Amino acid sequence: MASWNVLFPLHIPTLTLLLILSKPGDCCFTHIFCFGDSISDTGNYLKSIGNRYHPVGNLPYGETYFGRPTGRFSDGRLILDFIAEAYGLPFIPPYLSGNSTEDFPNGVNFAVSGATALNRSYFESKGIKVYWTDYSLGIQLQWFKKLLPSIMEKAGRGLDIISNALFVVGEIGGNDYNNPLFNGGALDEVRTFVPDVISAISLTIQELIGFGAKTLLVPNNFPIGCVPIYLTLFESNKREDYDRETGCITRLNEFAQYHNAKLLEELVKLRQQYPDVAIIHADYHEASMNIYRNPNKSGFTYPLVTCCGGKGPYNYSSNARCGRQGYTVCSNPSKYASWDGIHFTEAAYKEIAHGVLNGSYSSPPISNSYSKIVHDSVNLLHPSA
Repeated sequence: MASWNVLFPLHIPTLTLLLILSKPGDCCFTHIFCFGDSISDTGNYLKSIGNRYHPVGNLPYGETYFGRPTGRFSDGRLILDFIAEAYGLPFIPPYLSGNSTEDFPNGVNFAVSGATALNRSYFESKGIKVYWTDYSLGIQLQWFKKLLPSIMEKAGRGLDIISNALFVVGEIGGNDYNNPLFNGGALDEVRTFVPDVISAISLTIQELIGFGAKTLLVPNNFPIGCVPIYLTLFESNKREDYDRETGCITRLNEFAQYHNAKLLEELVKLRQQYPDVAIIHADYHEASMNIYRNPNKSGFTYPLVTCCGGKGPYNYSSNARCGRQGYTVCSNPSKYASWDGIHFTEAAYKEIAHGVLNGSYSSPPISNSYSKIVHDSVNLLHPSA
């Protein structure tokens, strides 16, 4: 992948513009509030299980950037981390790591691994056994509401904090489909969940707007047909089941695109309903598809193979999962898009974040929103050739 650590020479007018933009009040979100699942979880799940063992609490998770496990389901930073860095903010701490707003000076991350958009009762009503986390999108919203009074009282700046914050709503919804599909659910049945998932996301957005949110970044879902766990569980001996260009399973990607199309339709309606609010669509799907379609150009040698796992054509097996008995870990995660067969490597997250931040995969472009990207803007927006 192209390196983003090379500093490019700045012309004086460009440097002057960055200095002007970086004046307090003219630039940058002051806070980030995030809702989602393991794609954004920076430690809530690990905090929620207490002293129980989980691989995410141990190396090799976190090895690339932090050199230690942090509760992130990757070898390093997540998309949310790169967004925070781009706006000159520290990494956003998990909600379960603090007790008051004093512990969250620049925002809060409510995302929890395994979280669904729909609550537990929805799945139980359909006869689906629920064994995953109960920290659904609705619970995360309740956490925000619990914290809101102290935010509003904070030095009399509550309304300013909310209106000047970036709210990241998702990625969410993937686990609403993953959990039943991983346990033998029919794709056609799971497809019927989509309107309800979209409704749950929409209602959350509307509640946040009601509390004063002015800028919301809403990501769509990833192409699950390219993810090693799906490639393994849904392996087919029919060549026509796979996309010739990428090697991904076509019908699974079509399902993800169906969810994404419905999400975009809803966001268009919400923009009409709330014309004074910036509702930004983050196209995680196409940003990651760019990796699968052009792996060499993006710097990836093994786009469909798991870095940390074991066995099988995609190096993923439920019997040798990352951090479990029998697993192996690759020597250079930056050459892999998948970290553990379900989640991405830091390198892939950085590539996706770059595409969103520079406006290629955000609509309207986040780079044209209320806040301008200035922190490390050269590194993030101008990757080397």
